[in-house]
Formats: sequence, structure tokens, C-alpha cells
Amino acid sequence: MLGVLRRKAASGASSASVYGKSFYKLKPAGSAPRVSSAVSEEIYCARRFGNVRNFCHLPLAGRTMFLMPKREALDNFRKNVTSQNWSRSFSSDSGDTFEAVVPFMGESISDGTLATFLKKPGDRVEVDEAIAQVETDKVTIDVNSPEAGVIKEFVAKEGDTVEPGTKVAIISKSGEGATHVAPSDEKPSEKSPSPPSTTAADKKEKPAPKVETKPAVEKPKGPPPPRASATEPQLPPKERERRVPMTRLRKRVATRLKDSQNTFALLTTFNEVDMTNLMKLRSDYKDTFAEKHGVKLGLMSGFVKAAISALQKQPIVNAVIDGDDIIYRDYVDISIAVGTPKGLVVPVLRNAETMNFAEVEKEINNLAKKATAGTISIDEMAGGTFTISNGGVYGSLLSTPIINPPQSAILGMHSIVSRPMVVGGNIVPRPMMYIALTYDHRLIDGREAVFFLRRIKDVVEDPRRLLLDV
Repeated sequence: MLGVLRRKAASGASSASVYGKSFYKLKPAGSAPRVSSAVSEEIYCARRFGNVRNFCHLPLAGRTMFLMPKREALDNFRKNVTSQNWSRSFSSDSGDTFEAVVPFMGESISDGTLATFLKKPGDRVEVDEAIAQVETDKVTIDVNSPEAGVIKEFVAKEGDTVEPGTKVAIISKSGEGATHVAPSDEKPSEKSPSPPSTTAADKKEKPAPKVETKPAVEKPKGPPPPRASATEPQLPPKERERRVPMTRLRKRVATRLKDSQNTFALLTTFNEVDMTNLMKLRSDYKDTFAEKHGVKLGLMSGFVKAAISALQKQPIVNAVIDGDDIIYRDYVDISIAVGTPKGLVVPVLRNAETMNFAEVEKEINNLAKKATAGTISIDEMAGGTFTISNGGVYGSLLSTPIINPPQSAILGMHSIVSRPMVVGGNIVPRPMMYIALTYDHRLIDGREAVFFLRRIKDVVEDPRRLLLDV
């Protein structure tokens, strides 16, 4: 543009004047020494406003030229033209930092609570190392570091509600800019002596209110205060109470159980089981079973197989109400309730009707380890058609379990207690267990519920029925 302008200005006065008017015409505000008294027109061309790099003074053809220092001309130019400085902040993106985000938590879970940080700013982390834990309605999920490096800072805070993709931490590969927690914690401690001095000064100034406590001498004159203290109950001080927020898992369990009570017509039926034959079977073959299959033979596999047999004979217990319809399932997914330090989780044995004793024991052992370690996934707890809860491991003698929605029934196992029983006309001690079936009375009648529980009793007391299917 400037080159064209120069050529046009040099070609003639007419064309130069045209370009001089179309571009801009400037006249110095101050009086500068001139060579001729004739009026002159100048065209000042600036390639860049604000920080002027090149400044040119072009005389038009047929006009007289005056000599003005470039610095002085620039000052006059700035006085007459309002220029705007454009500033742009540049940041060096060398790829040194990266972000740790909340992973996908399952189709049925949209958000969670950032429970705790496993690392601190300044700590070194490796690839896929957990740096934080997110509590959801069903399971606890780890937030892992995508690369090895040093934690620079935490973006989120403990207790925040986070969604998949939410930034949790910024990690630096080189470790530059990482802030350590220890030095920051020490600084406030050094400044802490100053507030006590002010508080001490305030305490010294507060004897005046204490002087006003003289009316306390007049309290014995009025008898009403002793009467109130004698009649009012003495409550424990608030200092001896602790308020802790509920975890998302605990809140979810509470909501589901309350919804179960509000939705289902809950009814529980009981029976007792003689555990003699099942315990003898376990005692006779536990060593051989463990040697061949690599897992111990427990009592839970016997109850799982008994529940499968009972569900196949009473399919209504394996069904569920959906609106005005009843959905019958031709498969059996047994949910096993497992108590963990963070709450109750219910992993599922998929297609349990196709499993033998060894496969049931292996899957239960695997899911129980994951649940205790907090590594169980959402998919391993989704679904389920029937639940078994073993409160006997904690010493429960009798209870009424609550249905796990949207299922229609739940079996409760309890502790084994040796009790006197009549066998063949003789009173002998027997290892007995109470079992309870809680069911949705809207769908399951008492007849089907009793038959179901009776089938479990028959199979557990005589496991040979499973071989003969009788």
C-alpha cells in the first residue's frame, strides 16, 4: 500500500492530492519552521499505530517541502491522531503440563462427590496412579494420572460435585511450578503469633464487662432460677457431638431402601434349616475341592444353588412388576449383598443357573475381593433378579431383610446355632439356621413364598436333590 502511494504521489499533483485526501491529511498543531510560506500538505504514513516502526514524510508534487525532524513529526502525529494499542498475551505451550479428569462412571451415574485426594501438590505420580477418589451412588471410582509427572495444583476441592470430564488436577512432566503443601502450611504458623498478641490485648481490655457482672450477686435473691434448673432436663453438651456428612453411597442406599418400603407391599415369611448334611458335605470334600479348584468350599454356594432351584420352580419370585405388566425372566442373576467399610454393595452372579459349585465359589470370592478393595465396577453390580443377604457372618440370629429394588424378593441367611431338635423321636443337638424371605405381596402370594422357602430348606438339608432334580 505504501509503495503504491509513493508512486502515485510522485506521478503528479492531481493524483497525489486525491490520495492525500483519501488517506488522511494532517497539519501540525504547533508552528514549525518552514522553507516556504506556501501552504503545504503532507502525508504521514505509519505502518503500525502505537509503537511506530517506520514513519515517512511524503511531499506532494508541486508543493513546497519543509524539513521537520522525524521525532517531532511523530509527536505532532500523535497529537492529532488518536491511536489505539493492541496488546496480545502470548503463552508458551510446550506440552509440559496435562490434566487429570474424572473418568466415565457408568451409564446410570451422571455425577459424583470428590471424596478425598490420595496425593498432595508436589508429589510425584506415575502413569495410571490414583491421585483422588470420587464417590458415586454405587461405587467409589479412582481418578488416575494419564502421564507420569509432578502434581502442580488441584483444580477441584474435596466435597465438590464432579461430572465425567471435570478437571481435578494439573500435572507437570518436568515438575516446574509445582507447589508443595508443607511450606505453605508453615507460613501461616509463623504469622500465627501476631493474632494471639492482639487477642491478648483485647482480653486485657475486657475486665470492664466483668465488672458489670456484679448484678450476679442479686441472682440468689430471686427463687425462680433454681426452679427452672430443677425441672428442665439436662441435655449433653454439644461439644460431645460430631456431625459428619453422609457419603453418596450411604445416601443412595438410604434412598433406595426407603423407596422400597414406600413402593412394595413388604411381607416376610420364616423357616428353619438343619445344616447337618450341608456342613458334613463341606467337611468331607473341602480339602479335595480346594486342591482341584483352588478355592474354598463355603456354605454360600449351597444356598445359591438352592435358590436357583427354587426360582426355577417358582418363576413368579424371579419376576418383577413393570407398570401394569409382569416381566418374567428366563435367566437367574443372583445378587450377593456384601458389607464393605464404605457401605453395602451388591455384586451380581450373571447366569448363575449355568454355574456349578466351583464356579459359584470362584465368582463370589472374586467379587467380594473387589468390593472390599473398592475396585468393583458399575457393570458388576447392575441388574440382578434375586438377592441373598447373609447376616449370619455378623452374628445375626433373625431379621427381616428389605427388597433390593427393582427385584421382588430377597433371602436372608442367619447364624448357625446348635439347638435341641426332635429327630426320630429323640432330642438331639442340631446346627440350625433361621432363613427369611421378604417378598412383594403385590406380585407374590403367600403360597408361592412358602413353597419357595420350603424348596430352599429341602435342598440345603439334602443336597442330593440337586443331582436327582427332585
